[in-house]
Amino acid sequence: MAKLLVKLQRYFRRRPVRFFTLLALYLAAGSLVFLHSGFSGEPTVPGGPRGAPGAEGPGLPYLGVMQLSRGFKAAATLPGGGRRHGPWFKSTSKEPAERGKGRDSGGTRSRALRGRSGREKEEDRARYIGCYVDNTRRRTLRGMSFFDYKKMTVFRCQDNCAERGYLYAGLEFGAECYCGHKIQASNASESECNMECKGERSNICGGINRLSIYRLELAQESARRYGSAIFRGCFRRPDNVSIALPASQLMLNMSVDKCVDFCTEKEYPLSALAGTWCHCGFPTTLFPLHEREDEQLCAQKCPGEEFESCGTAEFLLVYQTQVQDNRCMDRRFLPSRAKQLVALASFPGAGNTWARHLIELATGFYTGSYYFDGSLYNKGFKGERDHWRSGRTICIKTHESGQKEIESFDSAILLIRNPYKALMAEFNRKYGGHIGFAAHAHWKGKEWPEFVANYAPWWATHTLDWLRYGKKVLVVHFEDLKRDLFVQLQRMVGLLGIAACEDRLLCVEGQKDGNFKRSGLRKLEYDPYTPEMRQMISGYIRTVDTALKLRNLSGVPDDYYPR
Repeated sequence: MAKLLVKLQRYFRRRPVRFFTLLALYLAAGSLVFLHSGFSGEPTVPGGPRGAPGAEGPGLPYLGVMQLSRGFKAAATLPGGGRRHGPWFKSTSKEPAERGKGRDSGGTRSRALRGRSGREKEEDRARYIGCYVDNTRRRTLRGMSFFDYKKMTVFRCQDNCAERGYLYAGLEFGAECYCGHKIQASNASESECNMECKGERSNICGGINRLSIYRLELAQESARRYGSAIFRGCFRRPDNVSIALPASQLMLNMSVDKCVDFCTEKEYPLSALAGTWCHCGFPTTLFPLHEREDEQLCAQKCPGEEFESCGTAEFLLVYQTQVQDNRCMDRRFLPSRAKQLVALASFPGAGNTWARHLIELATGFYTGSYYFDGSLYNKGFKGERDHWRSGRTICIKTHESGQKEIESFDSAILLIRNPYKALMAEFNRKYGGHIGFAAHAHWKGKEWPEFVANYAPWWATHTLDWLRYGKKVLVVHFEDLKRDLFVQLQRMVGLLGIAACEDRLLCVEGQKDGNFKRSGLRKLEYDPYTPEMRQMISGYIRTVDTALKLRNLSGVPDDYYPR
């Protein structure tokens, strides 16, 4: 036995032989793994064929089958004008073209009545205006679209279209959502919109090539889109239009597209329509876009497009083009070491990263951080790598609380956000990243209740500590910053000791979103807060409200109450 071991030892001491032996063993092991995976196959999922969109693995949340597009490229239609089915949807019906045709009129009527009752409940955010014809080659609503063949609801479609500023939301085939600014088709009979929503059987979501269309009452007018342009509103003509809007062109066949394209070609971020004249320029003190007029004053039909408005000689319809306003994009480190350390303090999820983005654009200087986040550095926050005491950045992001940490700073901007929104934002960041979302399993599992129990008290103590130990604290409410960015940003920049250029602040208004805004496509469709959670958080809100008022500051915004 000893002789055998000696022989083996000598054998493996020969380097070439040892190398090739180990290589052969490695390849053999890899081949075994490959063969095993080939024979084992994939587990089947009950309730549908493998790979079907409706399939869900055990314990895995369904995230929906969705497609975002500027316009939907239709798949082939079925014989006889039936509905097209893309590769993402496999019908279990043998006659998909006959959906809705073989059902009795009584069933159709009862579904229509159920749909109306659901619509009445939605009137606070949208108004149902009717059933319309749709065409796969020329869409009735030509904005964004997305599909979910398992969980589509009326509210979900309305919410996503409204968030992107569209005026209309349309549902089709029970599972498809289309957004747009104008309806470019004729009415259809209500009985033809007869397909129940995939995510809520009590409501109707259009039919085969038929749209159930809603006018969105709560659409964000400032974010309304037309193609690639963003609608800014109706404004009175500036006193000296040739100076305020330096590029102009007479267009006898005027349309929104033509004016936007002209200004884009001239590399201006604003396109202003005045009847048959198209003006281009920048937002400036001569034309700040702060005093909007009633849109009816601009409601003159375009000569080149009867369904569009083109403004008048006195009232201009303004769109923001895709041209970037570079007047506020330059950023650098401070030329000399800062004499004071200014904190940009907030509870996690309160919009600190967004506030940093605004401050950098408004001042032209990088912001720093008490921490280091590589993803933020890669997105352009170059001050992220500097030590927070380096003195090269205009202010320092921090979520710290406690006397010692707070007294390290000479002054602070304290950003406060509605705790219900802040907690959800931080939970999404923790489990999904800066612009991602927590999975459904996290919301429904033990993670969410534990998170609220630990973080909700911190929301209150964070604010109370900064009010108590901060040397010079400027309180800014996230909601006020969103509502009146120009004024609030002026306050913040003033604390930083920078003389704010008004034209630069106007530029910031057009670039305000940055790279860290979550899409609304994955918003929760239910309230994750239990009555016990709400009772606890409401108590913390009252505590913070009282603390603010004791320091002669305005209390929390009204929309914190009620929940």
